[in-house]
Amino acid sequence: THIKPLEHALHINFTEIGLLVAVPSLASAAATVPIGALSDRVRRVSLLRGSVVLWSLAMIAAGASTSFGMLLVSRLVIGAVTATGGPTLASLIGDFFDPRERGRIYGFILSGELVGSVIGLFVSGNVAAISWRLAFWILVIPSAILAWAIWRFLPEPARGGADRLKPPGDGISDNEQARPRGPVMPDEAQATRDSPPELEQALSHAGVRPRPENVVDSDAAVMKLPAAVRYVLSVPTNLALIIASALGYFFISGVLTFGVVFIRHQYSVGQSVATSLLGVVAIAALVGVLASGRLADGLLSRGRIAARVIVSAGAYLAACVLFLPPLLSRSLLIGLPLLWLAGAVLYGSNPPLDAARLDIMPHWLWGRAEGVRTLLRSLTTAAAPLLFGLISDQLAAGGRATQASGQSLNAGGLNGAFSIMLIPLAAAGLILLLRARRDYPRDVATAIASETAVANPKTGTSRGPGD
Repeated sequence: THIKPLEHALHINFTEIGLLVAVPSLASAAATVPIGALSDRVRRVSLLRGSVVLWSLAMIAAGASTSFGMLLVSRLVIGAVTATGGPTLASLIGDFFDPRERGRIYGFILSGELVGSVIGLFVSGNVAAISWRLAFWILVIPSAILAWAIWRFLPEPARGGADRLKPPGDGISDNEQARPRGPVMPDEAQATRDSPPELEQALSHAGVRPRPENVVDSDAAVMKLPAAVRYVLSVPTNLALIIASALGYFFISGVLTFGVVFIRHQYSVGQSVATSLLGVVAIAALVGVLASGRLADGLLSRGRIAARVIVSAGAYLAACVLFLPPLLSRSLLIGLPLLWLAGAVLYGSNPPLDAARLDIMPHWLWGRAEGVRTLLRSLTTAAAPLLFGLISDQLAAGGRATQASGQSLNAGGLNGAFSIMLIPLAAAGLILLLRARRDYPRDVATAIASETAVANPKTGTSRGPGD
Protein backbone atom coordinates (compact mmCIF):
# COMPACT_ATOMS: atom_id res chain seq x y z
CA THR A 1 0.00 0.00 0.00
CA HIS A 2 2.98 2.34 0.49
CA ILE A 3 4.71 1.53 -2.81
CA LYS A 4 2.90 3.77 -5.31
CA PRO A 5 2.89 6.92 -3.14
CA LEU A 6 6.57 6.41 -2.28
CA GLU A 7 7.41 5.84 -5.90
CA HIS A 8 5.89 9.17 -6.92
CA ALA A 9 6.89 11.26 -3.88
CA LEU A 10 10.57 10.28 -3.72
CA HIS A 11 11.08 9.20 -7.34
CA ILE A 12 12.42 5.77 -6.42
CA ASN A 13 12.37 2.53 -8.38
CA PHE A 14 11.52 -1.03 -7.40
CA THR A 15 15.14 -1.89 -6.62
CA GLU A 16 15.28 0.95 -4.09
CA ILE A 17 11.94 -0.14 -2.63
CA GLY A 18 13.35 -3.64 -2.20
CA LEU A 19 16.35 -2.13 -0.42
CA LEU A 20 14.04 -0.22 1.93
CA VAL A 21 12.37 -3.52 2.84
CA ALA A 22 15.62 -5.45 3.29
CA VAL A 23 17.67 -2.88 5.23
CA PRO A 24 15.75 -3.06 8.55
CA SER A 25 16.13 -6.85 8.68
CA LEU A 26 19.84 -6.68 7.93
CA ALA A 27 20.39 -3.90 10.46
CA SER A 28 18.48 -5.84 13.11
CA ALA A 29 20.52 -8.97 12.44
CA ALA A 30 23.80 -7.03 12.65
CA ALA A 31 22.84 -5.28 15.90
CA THR A 32 21.30 -8.13 17.85
CA VAL A 33 24.48 -9.74 19.22
CA PRO A 34 26.09 -6.45 20.42
CA ILE A 35 22.77 -5.43 21.96
CA GLY A 36 22.59 -8.85 23.64
CA ALA A 37 25.97 -8.18 25.23
CA LEU A 38 24.79 -4.74 26.32
CA SER A 39 21.63 -6.15 27.90
CA ASP A 40 23.78 -8.45 30.04
CA ARG A 41 25.68 -5.48 31.50
CA VAL A 42 23.43 -2.43 31.75
CA ARG A 43 19.97 -1.62 33.07
CA ARG A 44 17.69 -3.48 30.70
CA VAL A 45 14.57 -1.41 31.37
CA SER A 46 16.43 1.79 30.47
CA LEU A 47 17.80 0.11 27.35
CA LEU A 48 14.32 -1.03 26.34
CA ARG A 49 12.75 2.37 27.00
CA GLY A 50 15.49 4.17 25.10
CA SER A 51 15.03 1.85 22.14
CA VAL A 52 11.31 2.57 22.00
CA VAL A 53 12.03 6.32 22.03
CA LEU A 54 14.65 5.98 19.27
CA TRP A 55 12.24 3.86 17.24
CA SER A 56 9.62 6.59 17.54
CA LEU A 57 12.05 9.28 16.45
CA ALA A 58 13.15 7.16 13.49
CA MET A 59 9.52 6.69 12.45
CA ILE A 60 8.99 10.46 12.60
CA ALA A 61 12.09 10.95 10.46
CA ALA A 62 10.91 8.30 8.00
CA GLY A 63 7.57 10.05 7.58
CA ALA A 64 9.33 13.39 7.09
CA SER A 65 11.79 12.04 4.52
CA THR A 66 12.38 14.20 1.48
CA SER A 67 14.79 11.85 -0.27
CA PHE A 68 15.52 8.16 -0.69
CA GLY A 69 18.72 8.48 1.36
CA MET A 70 16.93 10.02 4.33
CA LEU A 71 14.28 7.31 4.28
CA LEU A 72 16.92 4.58 3.96
CA VAL A 73 18.84 5.86 7.01
CA SER A 74 15.60 6.06 9.00
CA ARG A 75 14.73 2.49 8.09
CA LEU A 76 18.23 1.37 9.07
CA VAL A 77 17.83 2.94 12.53
CA ILE A 78 14.38 1.36 12.89
CA GLY A 79 15.85 -2.07 12.21
CA ALA A 80 18.80 -1.60 14.57
CA VAL A 81 16.73 -0.49 17.56
CA THR A 82 14.18 -3.25 16.94
CA ALA A 83 16.97 -5.72 17.73
CA THR A 84 16.78 -4.65 21.39
CA GLY A 85 13.54 -6.51 21.94
CA GLY A 86 14.69 -10.14 21.86
CA PRO A 87 17.77 -10.11 24.13
CA THR A 88 16.38 -7.55 26.59
CA LEU A 89 13.00 -9.23 26.99
CA ALA A 90 14.59 -12.67 27.39
CA SER A 91 16.76 -11.42 30.24
CA LEU A 92 13.89 -9.55 31.91
CA ILE A 93 11.51 -12.51 31.66
CA GLY A 94 14.11 -14.73 33.27
CA ASP A 95 14.44 -12.37 36.23
CA PHE A 96 10.79 -11.36 36.61
CA PHE A 97 9.07 -14.73 36.34
CA ASP A 98 9.38 -18.09 38.03
CA PRO A 99 10.75 -20.70 35.61
CA ARG A 100 7.63 -22.80 36.11
CA GLU A 101 5.53 -20.18 34.31
CA ARG A 102 7.89 -18.85 31.66
CA GLY A 103 6.28 -20.85 28.87
CA ARG A 104 2.92 -19.27 29.67
CA ILE A 105 4.49 -15.80 29.89
CA TYR A 106 6.18 -16.21 26.53
CA GLY A 107 2.79 -17.23 25.16
CA PHE A 108 1.34 -13.90 26.32
CA ILE A 109 4.26 -11.98 24.79
CA LEU A 110 4.10 -13.72 21.42
CA SER A 111 0.33 -13.32 21.30
CA GLY A 112 0.84 -9.61 21.91
CA GLU A 113 3.29 -9.49 19.01
CA LEU A 114 0.75 -11.18 16.74
CA VAL A 115 -2.10 -8.89 17.72
CA GLY A 116 0.09 -5.79 17.53
CA SER A 117 1.39 -6.72 14.08
CA VAL A 118 -2.10 -7.28 12.71
CA ILE A 119 -3.43 -4.02 14.17
CA GLY A 120 -0.37 -2.09 13.03
CA LEU A 121 -0.65 -3.38 9.46
CA PHE A 122 -4.37 -2.69 9.36
CA VAL A 123 -4.10 0.83 10.74
CA SER A 124 -1.03 1.93 8.79
CA GLY A 125 -2.35 0.29 5.63
CA ASN A 126 -5.59 2.23 5.78
CA VAL A 127 -3.90 5.48 6.77
CA ALA A 128 -1.49 5.06 3.83
CA ALA A 129 -4.47 5.58 1.54
CA ILE A 130 -4.55 9.15 2.87
CA SER A 131 -0.81 9.76 3.13
CA TRP A 132 2.25 7.50 3.20
CA ARG A 133 3.79 9.90 5.71
CA LEU A 134 0.87 9.45 8.11
CA ALA A 135 1.35 5.68 7.85
CA PHE A 136 4.69 6.15 9.65
CA TRP A 137 3.57 8.85 12.04
CA ILE A 138 0.41 7.10 13.27
CA LEU A 139 2.54 4.33 14.82
CA VAL A 140 4.44 6.88 16.92
CA ILE A 141 1.38 7.33 19.16
CA PRO A 142 1.28 3.79 20.63
CA SER A 143 5.08 3.67 20.86
CA ALA A 144 5.09 6.90 22.90
CA ILE A 145 2.49 5.41 25.23
CA LEU A 146 4.63 2.27 25.53
CA ALA A 147 7.75 4.28 26.41
CA TRP A 148 5.81 6.12 29.12
CA ALA A 149 4.38 2.84 30.49
CA ILE A 150 7.87 1.27 30.68
CA TRP A 151 9.18 4.33 32.52
CA ARG A 152 6.22 4.45 34.89
CA PHE A 153 5.45 0.81 35.66
CA LEU A 154 8.41 -1.46 34.81
CA PRO A 155 11.12 -1.71 37.51
CA GLU A 156 14.58 -3.12 36.95
CA PRO A 157 14.70 -6.58 38.58
CA ALA A 158 17.73 -8.02 40.34
CA ARG A 159 19.75 -10.22 38.02
CA GLY A 160 19.25 -13.86 38.87
CA GLY A 161 16.12 -12.95 40.81
CA ALA A 162 14.05 -15.88 39.57
CA ASP A 163 16.64 -17.88 37.74
CA ARG A 164 15.96 -21.43 38.94
CA LEU A 165 12.96 -23.47 39.95
CA LYS A 166 12.14 -23.21 43.63
CA PRO A 167 9.67 -25.18 45.78
CA PRO A 168 6.09 -23.87 45.91
CA GLY A 169 5.80 -20.81 48.12
CA ASP A 170 9.49 -19.96 47.83
CA GLY A 171 9.00 -16.98 45.53
CA ILE A 172 10.94 -13.74 45.18
CA SER A 173 10.69 -11.66 48.29
CA ASP A 174 9.65 -8.03 48.36
CA ASN A 175 13.19 -7.05 49.27
CA GLU A 176 14.56 -8.88 46.22
CA GLN A 177 12.17 -7.07 43.93
CA ALA A 178 13.15 -3.76 45.48
CA ARG A 179 16.84 -4.13 44.64
CA PRO A 180 18.50 -1.03 43.17
CA ARG A 181 17.79 -0.29 39.53
CA GLY A 182 21.45 -0.53 38.50
CA PRO A 183 22.92 -3.71 37.05
CA VAL A 184 23.60 -6.53 39.47
CA MET A 185 26.84 -8.25 38.53
CA PRO A 186 27.10 -12.05 38.59
CA ASP A 187 29.02 -12.23 41.84
CA GLU A 188 26.12 -10.38 43.48
CA ALA A 189 23.47 -12.76 42.12
CA GLN A 190 21.19 -13.99 44.84
CA ALA A 191 21.90 -17.43 46.26
CA THR A 192 18.57 -18.11 47.94
CA ARG A 193 18.78 -21.89 47.90
CA ASP A 194 17.53 -22.67 51.39
CA SER A 195 15.60 -25.56 49.84
CA PRO A 196 16.86 -27.50 46.82
CA PRO A 197 15.12 -26.30 43.61
CA GLU A 198 12.54 -28.66 42.13
CA LEU A 199 14.39 -29.09 38.90
CA GLU A 200 17.66 -29.77 40.67
CA GLN A 201 15.91 -32.46 42.72
CA ALA A 202 14.46 -34.09 39.61
CA LEU A 203 17.85 -34.06 37.88
CA SER A 204 19.51 -35.54 40.94
CA HIS A 205 16.93 -38.33 41.18
CA ALA A 206 17.49 -39.10 37.50
CA GLY A 207 21.26 -39.26 38.02
CA VAL A 208 21.93 -36.35 35.64
CA ARG A 209 25.31 -34.69 36.04
CA PRO A 210 26.56 -31.38 34.57
CA ARG A 211 29.13 -31.17 31.80
CA PRO A 212 32.36 -30.21 33.64
CA GLU A 213 33.80 -28.45 30.59
CA ASN A 214 30.77 -26.12 30.41
CA VAL A 215 30.44 -25.20 34.08
CA VAL A 216 31.56 -21.57 34.33
CA ASP A 217 32.90 -19.85 37.44
CA SER A 218 32.86 -16.21 38.52
CA ASP A 219 35.75 -15.29 36.22
CA ALA A 220 33.84 -16.55 33.18
CA ALA A 221 30.64 -14.78 34.22
CA VAL A 222 31.90 -11.50 32.75
CA MET A 223 33.50 -13.08 29.69
CA LYS A 224 33.99 -10.93 26.62
CA LEU A 225 31.67 -11.20 23.65
CA PRO A 226 33.71 -13.62 21.45
CA ALA A 227 34.16 -16.03 24.36
CA ALA A 228 30.48 -15.70 25.25
CA VAL A 229 29.41 -16.52 21.69
CA ARG A 230 31.69 -19.57 21.67
CA TYR A 231 30.24 -20.73 24.97
CA VAL A 232 26.64 -20.21 23.84
CA LEU A 233 27.26 -22.31 20.74
CA SER A 234 29.11 -24.98 22.74
CA VAL A 235 25.99 -25.89 24.73
CA PRO A 236 24.56 -28.86 22.77
CA THR A 237 20.92 -28.21 23.61
CA ASN A 238 21.19 -24.53 22.77
CA LEU A 239 22.72 -25.27 19.38
CA ALA A 240 19.90 -27.73 18.65
CA LEU A 241 17.27 -25.21 19.77
CA ILE A 242 18.80 -22.48 17.61
CA ILE A 243 18.80 -24.68 14.50
CA ALA A 244 15.28 -26.01 15.10
CA SER A 245 13.90 -22.55 15.82
CA ALA A 246 15.54 -21.13 12.69
CA LEU A 247 14.03 -23.89 10.55
CA GLY A 248 10.61 -23.29 12.11
CA TYR A 249 10.72 -19.53 11.50
CA PHE A 250 11.99 -20.24 7.98
CA PHE A 251 8.75 -22.04 7.19
CA ILE A 252 6.65 -19.42 8.97
CA SER A 253 8.30 -16.69 6.90
CA GLY A 254 7.38 -18.55 3.73
CA VAL A 255 3.77 -18.86 4.90
CA LEU A 256 3.56 -15.15 5.70
CA THR A 257 5.00 -14.22 2.31
CA PHE A 258 3.09 -16.58 0.04
CA GLY A 259 0.15 -17.76 2.15
CA VAL A 260 -2.46 -15.54 0.50
CA VAL A 261 -1.20 -16.43 -2.99
CA PHE A 262 -1.35 -20.14 -2.16
CA ILE A 263 -4.90 -19.98 -0.77
CA ARG A 264 -6.14 -17.98 -3.77
CA HIS A 265 -5.00 -20.53 -6.31
CA GLN A 266 -5.33 -23.74 -4.32
CA TYR A 267 -8.97 -23.07 -3.45
CA SER A 268 -9.95 -20.72 -6.33
CA VAL A 269 -11.01 -17.79 -4.15
CA GLY A 270 -10.57 -14.05 -4.52
CA GLN A 271 -7.96 -11.84 -2.89
CA SER A 272 -10.24 -10.58 -0.10
CA VAL A 273 -11.45 -14.08 0.75
CA ALA A 274 -7.90 -15.46 0.77
CA THR A 275 -6.75 -12.63 3.04
CA SER A 276 -9.66 -13.29 5.40
CA LEU A 277 -8.89 -17.02 5.49
CA LEU A 278 -5.25 -16.30 6.34
CA GLY A 279 -6.59 -14.06 9.10
CA VAL A 280 -8.50 -17.05 10.46
CA VAL A 281 -5.24 -18.99 10.50
CA ALA A 282 -3.67 -16.06 12.38
CA ILE A 283 -6.33 -16.48 15.07
CA ALA A 284 -5.30 -20.13 15.28
CA ALA A 285 -1.69 -19.00 15.79
CA LEU A 286 -2.88 -16.86 18.69
CA VAL A 287 -4.60 -19.85 20.27
CA GLY A 288 -1.50 -21.97 19.72
CA VAL A 289 0.99 -19.66 21.44
CA LEU A 290 -1.33 -19.22 24.42
CA ALA A 291 -1.95 -22.95 24.84
CA SER A 292 1.48 -24.46 24.20
CA GLY A 293 3.39 -22.55 26.85
CA ARG A 294 0.78 -23.42 29.45
CA LEU A 295 0.86 -27.09 28.39
CA ALA A 296 4.65 -27.30 28.64
CA ASP A 297 4.68 -25.57 32.03
CA GLY A 298 2.03 -27.98 33.30
CA LEU A 299 4.02 -31.03 32.20
CA LEU A 300 7.17 -29.57 33.74
CA SER A 301 5.41 -29.13 37.07
CA ARG A 302 4.51 -32.83 36.91
CA GLY A 303 8.16 -33.83 36.71
CA ARG A 304 8.66 -34.09 32.94
CA ILE A 305 12.11 -32.49 32.80
CA ALA A 306 12.24 -32.17 29.01
CA ALA A 307 8.57 -31.17 28.63
CA ARG A 308 9.32 -27.91 26.84
CA VAL A 309 11.48 -29.59 24.22
CA ILE A 310 8.98 -32.42 23.74
CA VAL A 311 6.01 -30.08 23.27
CA SER A 312 7.88 -28.03 20.65
CA ALA A 313 9.09 -31.14 18.82
CA GLY A 314 5.55 -32.50 18.74
CA ALA A 315 4.28 -29.17 17.43
CA TYR A 316 6.70 -29.13 14.49
CA LEU A 317 5.97 -32.74 13.53
CA ALA A 318 2.21 -32.26 13.92
CA ALA A 319 2.37 -29.17 11.69
CA CYS A 320 4.00 -31.24 8.94
CA VAL A 321 1.22 -33.82 9.09
CA LEU A 322 -1.55 -31.22 9.19
CA PHE A 323 -0.16 -29.16 6.29
CA LEU A 324 -0.02 -32.12 3.90
CA PRO A 325 -3.78 -32.64 3.20
CA PRO A 326 -4.39 -28.93 2.36
CA LEU A 327 -1.49 -29.15 -0.10
CA LEU A 328 -3.00 -32.21 -1.75
CA SER A 329 -6.67 -31.24 -1.70
CA ARG A 330 -8.48 -28.38 -3.44
CA SER A 331 -11.47 -28.62 -1.12
CA LEU A 332 -11.78 -25.64 1.18
CA LEU A 333 -13.94 -27.69 3.57
CA ILE A 334 -11.00 -30.05 4.06
CA GLY A 335 -8.23 -27.51 3.85
CA LEU A 336 -9.44 -24.72 6.12
CA PRO A 337 -9.88 -26.74 9.37
CA LEU A 338 -6.52 -28.43 8.86
CA LEU A 339 -4.79 -25.14 8.05
CA TRP A 340 -6.31 -23.71 11.22
CA LEU A 341 -4.89 -26.56 13.31
CA ALA A 342 -1.56 -26.41 11.47
CA GLY A 343 -1.24 -22.70 12.19
CA ALA A 344 -1.99 -23.29 15.86
CA VAL A 345 0.64 -25.99 16.38
CA LEU A 346 3.25 -24.29 14.16
CA TYR A 347 3.18 -21.05 16.13
CA GLY A 348 2.68 -23.01 19.35
CA SER A 349 6.18 -24.42 19.03
CA ASN A 350 7.76 -21.10 20.00
CA PRO A 351 6.82 -20.32 23.64
CA PRO A 352 8.22 -23.60 25.06
CA LEU A 353 11.42 -23.19 23.04
CA ASP A 354 11.90 -19.62 24.24
CA ALA A 355 11.44 -20.73 27.85
CA ALA A 356 13.78 -23.71 27.39
CA ARG A 357 16.63 -21.44 26.26
CA LEU A 358 16.54 -19.68 29.60
CA ASP A 359 16.71 -23.02 31.45
CA ILE A 360 20.01 -24.05 29.88
CA MET A 361 21.94 -20.79 30.25
CA PRO A 362 23.38 -19.03 33.33
CA HIS A 363 21.43 -15.83 33.86
CA TRP A 364 24.36 -13.54 33.06
CA LEU A 365 24.43 -14.94 29.49
CA TRP A 366 20.72 -14.68 28.70
CA GLY A 367 21.06 -11.52 26.62
CA ARG A 368 24.02 -12.71 24.57
CA ALA A 369 22.50 -16.16 24.05
CA GLU A 370 19.29 -14.62 22.76
CA GLY A 371 21.30 -12.26 20.55
CA VAL A 372 23.09 -15.16 18.87
CA ARG A 373 19.81 -17.01 18.39
CA THR A 374 18.05 -13.95 16.96
CA LEU A 375 20.90 -13.30 14.52
CA LEU A 376 20.71 -16.78 13.03
CA ARG A 377 16.92 -16.73 12.99
CA SER A 378 16.90 -13.36 11.22
CA LEU A 379 19.19 -14.65 8.49
CA THR A 380 17.02 -17.71 7.80
CA THR A 381 13.75 -15.78 7.80
CA ALA A 382 15.25 -13.23 5.43
CA ALA A 383 16.31 -16.03 3.07
CA ALA A 384 12.98 -17.87 3.20
CA PRO A 385 10.94 -15.74 0.75
CA LEU A 386 13.76 -15.88 -1.79
CA LEU A 387 14.17 -19.66 -1.55
CA PHE A 388 10.41 -20.30 -1.57
CA GLY A 389 10.11 -18.11 -4.66
CA LEU A 390 13.07 -19.70 -6.46
CA ILE A 391 11.81 -23.23 -5.86
CA SER A 392 8.30 -22.25 -6.93
CA ASP A 393 9.64 -20.67 -10.11
CA GLN A 394 11.69 -23.74 -10.96
CA LEU A 395 8.73 -26.03 -10.42
CA ALA A 396 6.46 -23.75 -12.45
CA ALA A 397 7.71 -24.50 -15.95
CA GLY A 398 11.32 -23.41 -15.57
CA GLY A 399 10.66 -20.08 -13.92
CA ARG A 400 7.59 -18.89 -15.88
CA ALA A 401 5.77 -18.11 -12.66
CA THR A 402 2.57 -16.51 -13.86
CA GLN A 403 -0.66 -17.59 -15.33
CA ALA A 404 -2.14 -15.83 -18.36
CA SER A 405 -3.55 -13.13 -16.13
CA GLY A 406 -0.10 -12.47 -14.73
CA GLN A 407 -1.58 -11.90 -11.30
CA SER A 408 0.39 -14.32 -9.18
CA LEU A 409 2.67 -17.28 -8.88
CA ASN A 410 1.74 -20.55 -10.52
CA ALA A 411 -0.25 -22.61 -8.02
CA GLY A 412 1.48 -25.85 -8.88
CA GLY A 413 4.92 -24.36 -8.33
CA LEU A 414 4.01 -22.79 -5.02
CA ASN A 415 2.26 -25.95 -3.89
CA GLY A 416 5.39 -27.92 -4.64
CA ALA A 417 7.56 -25.37 -2.84
CA PHE A 418 5.49 -25.68 0.35
CA SER A 419 5.62 -29.47 0.07
CA ILE A 420 9.41 -29.47 -0.23
CA MET A 421 9.80 -27.00 2.63
CA LEU A 422 7.96 -29.37 4.95
CA ILE A 423 11.21 -31.36 4.97
CA PRO A 424 13.24 -28.79 6.98
CA LEU A 425 10.21 -28.27 9.22
CA ALA A 426 10.14 -32.01 9.96
CA ALA A 427 13.90 -31.87 10.50
CA ALA A 428 13.33 -29.22 13.18
CA GLY A 429 11.02 -31.57 15.07
CA LEU A 430 13.41 -34.49 14.76
CA ILE A 431 16.38 -32.41 15.95
CA LEU A 432 14.45 -31.52 19.08
CA LEU A 433 13.12 -35.02 19.65
CA LEU A 434 16.30 -36.97 18.99
CA ARG A 435 19.00 -34.54 20.11
CA ALA A 436 17.74 -31.70 22.28
CA ARG A 437 15.48 -33.93 24.39
CA ARG A 438 18.48 -36.09 25.24
CA ASP A 439 20.89 -33.22 25.99
CA TYR A 440 18.48 -30.85 27.71
CA PRO A 441 18.56 -32.35 31.26
CA ARG A 442 22.33 -32.36 31.37
CA ASP A 443 22.60 -28.80 30.08
CA VAL A 444 20.06 -27.64 32.67
CA ALA A 445 22.20 -29.33 35.32
CA THR A 446 25.24 -27.51 33.90
CA ALA A 447 23.49 -24.14 34.13
CA ILE A 448 22.51 -24.86 37.74
CA ALA A 449 26.09 -25.87 38.55
CA SER A 450 27.35 -22.62 36.99
CA GLU A 451 24.91 -20.57 39.08
CA THR A 452 26.11 -22.41 42.20
CA ALA A 453 29.78 -21.93 41.31
CA VAL A 454 29.27 -18.18 40.92
CA ALA A 455 27.17 -17.82 44.07
CA ASN A 456 29.69 -19.86 46.09
CA PRO A 457 33.08 -19.24 44.46
CA LYS A 458 35.05 -20.87 47.25
CA THR A 459 33.39 -24.21 46.57
CA GLY A 460 33.53 -23.92 42.77
CA THR A 461 35.90 -26.33 41.08
CA SER A 462 35.19 -25.33 37.51
CA ARG A 463 36.89 -23.08 35.07
CA GLY A 464 35.64 -20.68 32.44
CA PRO A 465 35.44 -21.66 28.78
CA GLY A 466 37.96 -19.01 27.88
CA ASP A 467 40.64 -20.51 30.13
